[in-house]
Formats: sequence, C-alpha cells, structure tokens
Amino acid sequence: MKKTSAVLILLLAAALPALAAKDKDKGEAVVMPDIELIDVPTAGILDYSGFQMKSRFYSGGGVLGGLNFGVMERLNLGASMTVDKLIGSSSDVRMRKPEIQVKYRFFDGGYYIPAMALGYDSQGSYYDAGSKKYLEKGKGLYVVGSKEMGISNLVLHGGFNVSDFDKDYFFGFLAANYTMEDKLAFILEYDNLFHSDDPSRFNAGMRIYITPYFQFDMGLREMGRDGIFANGAPRKSERIIQLRYNTSF
Repeated sequence: MKKTSAVLILLLAAALPALAAKDKDKGEAVVMPDIELIDVPTAGILDYSGFQMKSRFYSGGGVLGGLNFGVMERLNLGASMTVDKLIGSSSDVRMRKPEIQVKYRFFDGGYYIPAMALGYDSQGSYYDAGSKKYLEKGKGLYVVGSKEMGISNLVLHGGFNVSDFDKDYFFGFLAANYTMEDKLAFILEYDNLFHSDDPSRFNAGMRIYITPYFQFDMGLREMGRDGIFANGAPRKSERIIQLRYNTSF
C-alpha cells in the first residue's frame, strides 16, 4: 500500500505540465508569487482559494510531497510528507509522518518596511528512525520579511525562527532571488544562522517558470558543509529537483 501511494504521487507530479498548459489556455496569466525558495520561506502567500502542489526529489532516492491552500485572504495552510528511498532499486521504502505548514501575512509592506509574515513549518530533512526525529529540523515558528531592493525583480528575504522549543535556540536566515522576465530566477540562501553546534547552511538554485503555473527548480543544498550530525550520521551536500504547480479551486 505504501509503494502504491508513493507511485500515485509521482504520477500526479508527472501530469502537472499538462495541467499547467490547460490552465494557460484560459487566458493571460501572471506568475504566482514565490511562497518559498529552497529551504527559506518568503512573505509571499497564495491568494484566497489558491492551491499549490510541490514535489522535491532529494538524495538517496527520496521524494517530498506537499500541498498548500489559501484558505483565507491572508492565511495559508499546508501539509507535507517524505518518502525515503522511493527512487531506485531499494525495497526499504519508508513513508514518514505528515508535517504541517501555516503562514499568516500580517503586513503587506510599504516604501521602507518589507512585507511581513508569521508562520510555522515542521517539515525537516534527514529523518533518523532511531530518535524518530529529523536531524535537520523544520523552521518551526518563524517570522519573515520580503522586499524588492533597489534593482527591479531582486527580492531580499530575511527572518528569525525557533525550530527546537526544548533548546529554545533562536536561528536566523537570509535569502535573495532575482527573476528575469518571469522566465528564470536565481536563488541564494544562507540558513540556520547563529549556532555553531547546529551548523549554518548555504544553498543555491535556479527556478525555471515553464508556464505561469508550473515551475521547475534545480538546487544545491549545504554547499561546502560536509560533516557529521550529532548522532554520527554523515552530513553531505546534496542536489535536489523540485516541481511546483499553482492553480485555484
């Protein structure tokens, strides 16, 4: 049953380009705002009745699937789940418990002040079956600001988060994306700042807007951060691919 569900997720992801083309036929469309980059959230949200489906393919043949809904004018709710070792020949396919995402945009920004959003994201990376926790925790509770800075289509994002309420660690994150003619965007992220015992991460990527509704991402996570986690597991840079499909319901 687990494998069947995972295969259905992949088939749905494969059908997204056709769905996007169908939406494009309805008329002139505008590229949706980026609600997240690679690991860093933005102050962007889906409009009321908006819907986003995401698939991320990560190291070890794993797949992360996510759904996000614009349930109110400024409020987004979502859920995600990882399936380890889905791609490849391994028979040890593991589905992890679903995680939740919530984001509320409380300020739309002004001339000097960025748009601001408050959110919660429990989706982490590198699941440890022994402790039943992610070695890289999700953002947890966070506040983020986003603003176009000086150059047209260059947007800076920054914020703070608490991912582990047991330790009460206070982290920071910074990111930037530059979009060229609503066709191609370049992304840089500096994540997980302030605590040496939980190292920072440098990510880079490229986002291709195949249609206004369908995006294809290629990224590198944890560049130059090879090492080990606290439990002795290897920590390595990884290549990821992401697919996103936006529409409304």
